[in-house]
Amino acid sequence: MIRPAAAAGLKRWSEALAGIGIAAFGLWGVLHFHAVAQWGSGVIVLAGLALAWTGVQRARFRTGAGGPGVVQVTEGQLAYYGPFTGGAVALSEVYRLTLDPGPDRPCWRLSQQGQPDLSIPLDAEGAEQLFDLFAALPGLRTAALVAAVQQVHAGTRNRPAVIWDRSTLRLH
Repeated sequence: MIRPAAAAGLKRWSEALAGIGIAAFGLWGVLHFHAVAQWGSGVIVLAGLALAWTGVQRARFRTGAGGPGVVQVTEGQLAYYGPFTGGAVALSEVYRLTLDPGPDRPCWRLSQQGQPDLSIPLDAEGAEQLFDLFAALPGLRTAALVAAVQQVHAGTRNRPAVIWDRSTLRLH
């Protein structure tokens, strides 16, 4: 039997742990095989490390569940069904993403032209899906996204932070 808190921790970090396991398997292959198999094992090590890095970022982004409302993501469309508010937004229409620590609970605020902002609590059911959705925004730095979430949880951020703004993108 695994305690529920330990099981939740393992689930939260499962992608990172899987990446470490894959990298370890690849390292074993590098040390025990020769020639082409050794090169293939090196590729496995790199893939495992990439999965572990992504898993660490996702685990740090996840804040738990049990908050109000449900998040649903379908092909670039984001819908939030909350007990008092809700709405839907197309990712292509979002022009600003803000993390608001708020007086009651921290929430994501997605802004789009001509519509009221959509606020989604960080701990809403299904909110872990937002990491991949937000990472698809052009020019968004996932490290800044994760750092802002960590600051909110540590209690060191007490003002809204603009994580991404379409108007600051530069064409090259």
